[in-house]
Parts: sequence; structure tokens; C-alpha cells
Amino acid sequence: MAKLAYDLVSPERKVASGEADAIQIPGAEGDLTAMPEHSPFLTSLRPGVVTVKDGGASTGYVVTGGFAEISPAGASVLAEEAIPAAEASAEWFDAKIALAEKAHEIAAGDAKIIAAQVVSDFRFLKQTLGF
Repeated sequence: MAKLAYDLVSPERKVASGEADAIQIPGAEGDLTAMPEHSPFLTSLRPGVVTVKDGGASTGYVVTGGFAEISPAGASVLAEEAIPAAEASAEWFDAKIALAEKAHEIAAGDAKIIAAQVVSDFRFLKQTLGF
């Protein structure tokens, strides 16, 4: 079976790279799964978990936002911030929620609506991951 090459990078470092059967991505307009020979696609990310599936194994990475570019040969996820899901903690999420709440407080107009959604996304993600 064909594999999909992928890179998950943040401004600080390359978080993960390799080949996989599929990559689940938290797109801004909804979740999507990139697989080998996927049509070209570009999306922004919302806070969520990028899940790399290879064989029976899956590895999750928490992302705070960014972009993903998918092509038939591979997927590049350019995250604002990304950490292995195993390294996430309640304290990490609390810090992200506090920053998002501050951004919401000072935002106006449509930016306030988007900022409220980011706060909601982080709270939901924290709860979903059991923190």
C-alpha cells in the first residue's frame, strides 16, 4: 500500500516527519483525513489534534492553529505551536486558554467572534483529552 509523506513543523522545530497511511487534520472548516494520492488542498487549522496513523499505530500532536498543505505525494502541517499529545497537561491548556481569553477581551467586531471560538476550541480540547 502507498504511503503519504508528512512533515509537522512549528516555528521552533520539526515536530514529526515520516510516512504514514493517513493523517487526520483539524481544519478550520472541519476535520479532514489526508491519504496517499489526495487531491491538492490547503486549509487553516483550528486548535486540535493532528493524528498520524500508520498500520495499527496512531500518534497524536496537539496544535494551536496554523496551516496544512496536502498534495498527492504528501502533507505539510505548519503549526503555530505543536507538541506531542503525550506531553500536554492541564497547566499547558490553562495557559493557552488564558491567552485566548485575553485576546477575546481586547478583540472587536468579527475578531471577537473568532477569538471566542478559539477559547471554546481550547476548552473542548482540554476536556476531550481528559485534563
